[in-house]
Amino acid sequence: MSHYTQTFVLGYHGCDRKTAEILLGPQSNFQQSAQPYDWLGSGMYFWEADPERALEFANEQKARKRYQEPTVVGAVIDLKNCLNLSSAVGRGLLRSAFYSLQKFQETLEQAMPVNSDPNMQAGNDRVLRKLDNAVIQHLHQMIEDAIKNEKQLTKFDTVKSLFLEGDEVYPGAGFKEKSHIQLAVINPACIVGYFRPRLV
Repeated sequence: MSHYTQTFVLGYHGCDRKTAEILLGPQSNFQQSAQPYDWLGSGMYFWEADPERALEFANEQKARKRYQEPTVVGAVIDLKNCLNLSSAVGRGLLRSAFYSLQKFQETLEQAMPVNSDPNMQAGNDRVLRKLDNAVIQHLHQMIEDAIKNEKQLTKFDTVKSLFLEGDEVYPGAGFKEKSHIQLAVINPACIVGYFRPRLV
């Protein structure tokens, strides 16, 4: 959580056109993803300030036969109580959650989840983030348990992080082709409104 994070951001959700029309319609339907490999835990996912990357993602989903008509929906998002993993405070909370989860798994005599590359190629991105997902979900549970014990904490409304992803932008670069800031919105009240970007 960072009190220095700006409150409102523009996020872009890559999706199928049918989903876009539902989100943009009068009966807008907020739906969280809850896959065990989601990078930031359960939430509705957005690319911050990057409609082109959102459309690129949607096109990738079409290639996987998951979408028929790739498109993008924009949203005005109030971050509210944000777990900002680009901040020292956020990373500290995440580290504590990791060690807590590790102890919990040991008591159950179960192995820790791992991040993995589905293509099993050396050097590729570990895009199946089962470990990161489990740690973030465990942190949410730790906070919920603390709230039940009347500690002065509040649940996170959003999770935000920078990701370095993809190939080098140019040979020897420290920049990656698919680097982005990703948002997972947990609390639907954070969505101030949806809009149709000019890009699409």
